[in-house]
Amino acid sequence: MTRHEVYDAVVAGGGPAGAVAALVLARAGRRVAIVDDPPAPAGGAHKVGESLPSAAAPLLRDLGLWPDGTAAPHLRSTGMYVSWGSPALYERSPVQDPYGAGWQLDRLRFDAFLREAAHAAGAEPLRGQAVDAVDDGPGLRLLVRQEHGTRELGCAWAVDATGRRAALARRRAVRRRQDRLVAVHVLLPRQDPAVGGQSDREARTVVEAVPGGWWYTTLTPVGRIVAHLTDPDIADPRLRTPDGFLRAALHTRYIGARLTAGDLSGPPAPRWSAAHGMRLAPYAGPGWIAAGDAALAFDPLSSQGILTALHSGARAGLAAALCLAGAPPRPVLASYTDFLDGIDAAYVRHHAEAYAAETRWPELPFWQRRGPVREPADVHT
Repeated sequence: MTRHEVYDAVVAGGGPAGAVAALVLARAGRRVAIVDDPPAPAGGAHKVGESLPSAAAPLLRDLGLWPDGTAAPHLRSTGMYVSWGSPALYERSPVQDPYGAGWQLDRLRFDAFLREAAHAAGAEPLRGQAVDAVDDGPGLRLLVRQEHGTRELGCAWAVDATGRRAALARRRAVRRRQDRLVAVHVLLPRQDPAVGGQSDREARTVVEAVPGGWWYTTLTPVGRIVAHLTDPDIADPRLRTPDGFLRAALHTRYIGARLTAGDLSGPPAPRWSAAHGMRLAPYAGPGWIAAGDAALAFDPLSSQGILTALHSGARAGLAAALCLAGAPPRPVLASYTDFLDGIDAAYVRHHAEAYAAETRWPELPFWQRRGPVREPADVHT
């Protein structure tokens, strides 16, 4: 185990929250490192969480990331079809959004763009995975797992942007899980008409409730994502195989109708991802602050995950920069807490309203569990 030089701040995680936090800190003149091990682009590689609401545009402008951050090949969202609370399919148009149409992202490309912006501002990239933080009074000592062993990084402030696992904050806070929702998903590559494929031009997202959960499909720059949201204890085991997943998708009323002939041959193996809502309590403490899914994670039905990650990353970076500049930490962190509490309160309200609107299967486990609001369960590690 080797000791590395001390940074003003270390950001653990290079997704939207971590990259933006590092960007803000670097622009504030702080010596900052981003610890991340981003996936190497490969055929069929993708990351779920692809919807970016148009409300992100003002923040991207403020950060100097507009319009490049959402330029082609990212796709403009053309609306949504929803079958929820009724077997009928109805349309939600972008004109109903006060900010207009949002985007369907290539998440790997979008995340890489944000990291590159942070690096250009002066944030140092360090490959690895942050696994813990130890109080080193003053400051913290981060333990980073790398290919050839564990590395130690000293810092005055740490930003935990490691997603739901909250690698740095988990020993300092309680993770309160909303439920056990998981996403089972595949990426179906876009077909090329030039080589005999069938062009997939339907860019509207489709959301369809079913007895055991709900499905969605949407077109992204790298292909069509098809996902089923359910609870792990009631998930059909056949969803674990490519053919079983495809058969389940085709068994739906509307999702299957969006699949082209090219999608039906050789589907990839389904991937499973945690999709439950979760909040950290507290969001921050002496020398550390959580952002993105490490602080607040949302059910994908909200389509607010990336937007909240961007805002919380910017706020976390600013909070750490203010404390490093000598501002009293308590009021700075209290303001950050108030900001996230407001977002969480709105999310909880809208989540309850959305699930209450589906009344066709109240006796079935998935929907019964999402009836009246219940106290979230603490996650113990």
